[in-house]
Formats: sequence, C-alpha cells, structure tokens
Amino acid sequence: MTAYLRRILHSPGFRITVLALVLALGFLGTRGIWDPDEGRYTNVALNMLDSGDWLNPHRSDEVGHWTKPPLTYWAIAGSVAMFGQNAWAARLPSALAYLLCVWLAWRIARRLVPGGEYSAAVVYATLPFTVGAAQMITTDYVLSACTGLAMWAFVEARFGDGVHPRRWTALMWAAFALAFLTKGPPALIHLVAALVFDQLMPAGRRNRVLQWSGVVLFVVLALPWYVAVIANHPGLFQYFVGDEVVNRVATNEFGRNGEWYGWLQVYAPTLLLGTLPWTPALLRWTRALPAQMRAWRDRSIREENAPALLLALWFLLPLLVFCIARSRLPLYILPLFLPLAVIIAKQRLQEGRALSTRWLLAWVAVLLALKFAASLWPTHKDASEWAQAIQARAHGPVREVLFVEDMARYGLHLHLDARIEKLSLEPQAQSPFNPVYDETLAQELSEHEPEAVWICKQALWPQLQRRLSAQGYRAQALGTPYQRRVIFIVTPPGSP
Repeated sequence: MTAYLRRILHSPGFRITVLALVLALGFLGTRGIWDPDEGRYTNVALNMLDSGDWLNPHRSDEVGHWTKPPLTYWAIAGSVAMFGQNAWAARLPSALAYLLCVWLAWRIARRLVPGGEYSAAVVYATLPFTVGAAQMITTDYVLSACTGLAMWAFVEARFGDGVHPRRWTALMWAAFALAFLTKGPPALIHLVAALVFDQLMPAGRRNRVLQWSGVVLFVVLALPWYVAVIANHPGLFQYFVGDEVVNRVATNEFGRNGEWYGWLQVYAPTLLLGTLPWTPALLRWTRALPAQMRAWRDRSIREENAPALLLALWFLLPLLVFCIARSRLPLYILPLFLPLAVIIAKQRLQEGRALSTRWLLAWVAVLLALKFAASLWPTHKDASEWAQAIQARAHGPVREVLFVEDMARYGLHLHLDARIEKLSLEPQAQSPFNPVYDETLAQELSEHEPEAVWICKQALWPQLQRRLSAQGYRAQALGTPYQRRVIFIVTPPGSP
C-alpha cells in the first residue's frame, strides 16, 4: 500500500464518506413501499414512465396529481428507469439527497466554522431524523438538498475566497429554482433568511443577493413547468395558490396539527429526539442565544459574528414560519437540520469537545440496528405484503387493482406493476385537481377491463355483492379476507 493510499484511507473525509454511505444505503430496499406517502409518490413517478408524459403528474389514467411540483417524481422515475422497478431504486433519490447534505454540512462548516467541518458532517450523518428520512420516499429530502445547495452557494459568495462571487450567487438562484420545482413557495423561506442576513450587514459588506441575472436565471429554470401546466389546465393556478399555499398556511383543512399548540406538539419532539445524541449541544446553544441576539443589535458585533448570525437566521426564520403555518408535519423542518448540524459543530468546537471514535461507532451500530428493525416492522401499510396476498389469491396476472370506498394502496403499482384506482359507489362533488376518488363504480364497470382485482372492506362486501348482482355482474371472493378486506374479481354479464 502506497503512502498516498494510506493517507486517503486514514483521512477524515474517507471515514465520513464510508460512514455516510453505510447509513444511506444499508437496508435501503429491504422493506416494501409504505402507503400512503411512499406509495403515492412512487405511483405518480411510475405513471410518468408508463405513459411517457413527464409534464403532467398523474395518479391514474383519469386523474392528475397536483399536490407537488414534478422534480421529486422525475428523480424517482429516472432512478427506477436506471436501476429497475424495486423499492431500493425508488428510495435512492432520498439517500443521494442525504449524502449530498452530509457533504454540504462539511463545505458550509468549512467557511462558517473553520476546524469544525468534520464534526458538522459527522453530526448531520448520524442524526436519527436525517438517517430515518433518508429511508423514505418524500419531497422533503430533495427539497433539503436543493435549499442546502443554494445556501452553500450563498455562503461561498459571502464568506468564500472572493473568487467569482457572482457565479456563486447564480448557483444559489439555480438551486432555489430546483427547490421551487420540488415544493413550490415554501422553498423560498430559506431565501428570505439570506436576504434578511444581507440587510443586517453593513452596506459595504452586502452581497446583493437580488441581482437581476440571478432572478432571470430563477425564472428561466423554475417557471416554465408552471406556465405550461397552468396554460393546459384552467383553474390550476387558483388551486396552487388557494389550496396548496393559502389553505396550508392559514387553515387546518388538511388536518395536520393545526391546533394552536400543534407547533409545540410536532416540532419540539422532532428537534429534541431527532438531534440525538447531539441534543445537549443544541440546548446549550439555545440557552446562549438570547444574549447573542441582544449583542447583535450592535452593527459592528453583527459583522464580527456574521457566521453565527447567518446560522441563527437560517434556522430560526424558517422555523418561525413553520410554527405559524397551520399545516405541520415533522418532515417539514428536515431542511433545517443542515444548519442545525453546523450549529452543533460550532458549539462543540467552542467548548473544546472532541469526537470519540469508539463512541461514534457504537452510535452508528445503534442507527443501523434501528434501520434493520424498521425494515422488519409489521404494518398494514406495507404494499409488498399486500402484493403477496393478492398474488396468492389471483388466478393469473393482475393489471389493475381497484379499491372501492377504501384507501388505495398505490405502492402496489411498484410491487405488482399494476394500475391502481380508488372508486366511489356514488358520484361525489370533488375538486377537479385533487379529488378523493378516481372514478365511480359505474364508470369502472363500463370500461370492462380484464385482469382486474377488486378490494373492499368486509363491512361493505354484502352491500357491494348485492349491487353488482342487481346489474348482472358476479362478484367472487378470492380466498380469505386480508387485513379485514375482501379481495375479489368481478365477472361481467354473459361470462361463463
């Protein structure tokens, strides 16, 4: 072994790379797709692959899916196209986003906390919340990677070596454009933190974030998809603004912890437990924060402590917005764990605390054990087990699975390679852009599609049998019920 190779193998960068790769990819595809969220995102991505329509997200042939912009679907579809139709490929974009965030923690700390870059990367890589989220299919990790890339570019433009600051600012705007294509307006909360920081700096030290070239680049990259789909779907703009922005911020329409205390109920445990075992350092930083904020009233002190001010704004301003908004879920604050990792590294560096390799390896073993246990966790949400139950009962190939007045398991699209639809017994007054049901029972029966398997709750089975029989159809149960659901086929009139 050459001296050069030995230096690489013993370098901090190599060690954190191996650690992050193990935590990102270990047991990534062991469990099946979990509904509803993983199934919904995967189903839309697979529909893009099946149809060749990469512009309009669809959850079925008849119904579009407009709750999120397309970048996450594109990433999942590209991964599945490259690595095959399996859970590992579907989750790979989240794992890669986690790895990118580990690298970004290193790079950002290199500028803001010199000497703490290794610690920042290790902290981010070993947070249970970031590790757990990397094993899930969600828009929030793609968003975390995009906003993290944008803020790193801002840090380089503001705190770097002074070479090509305009190029770094252009990269920031390009990354925010990708973030906007991932989750829309919430992605720009982090841009607000950069703008506020810039305004708090003395006039001669501002970085002119709002330069025209960057804004034009953002418009060119972020808006064409929105313009295209809004032009093709009248009323979609009102849906984006009214339902996906205003209602999520100002109402509890979606039932996501909108009570006045919901922010405390959701985000306090996420921050306290999600930052283990580094939570004590975060709490010590929090205790010292009020005194720091009082000192920052002095412009000269703000300039002197600019890195600490930026980290505080990057974490606190978005957190304040998420607390005020009445739609609250733990993953909403996942992008804030990148500045948190740097804050924790900074706090530990100031206190002279070193990382213990033996203790760190023990914690990584705990995280891997938790990942393995999660992969074996029994749950009715596992679409792979639903797929096994259906295949064991079906007499041939399954091309379509129809859920009647029940939650659709869209994860079956990946595990069965079948179309998934949710049917209502009667016509319903529904939103044209995010309806609860794909079709009515009557509409589905009129299509006479073969190789379809139907599923309904046991309580609904007698009524559904009578209804189908009255129209000349025959409903035949396939084996015993599964998860209190009847799996059956429907034979049209005149069939033997």
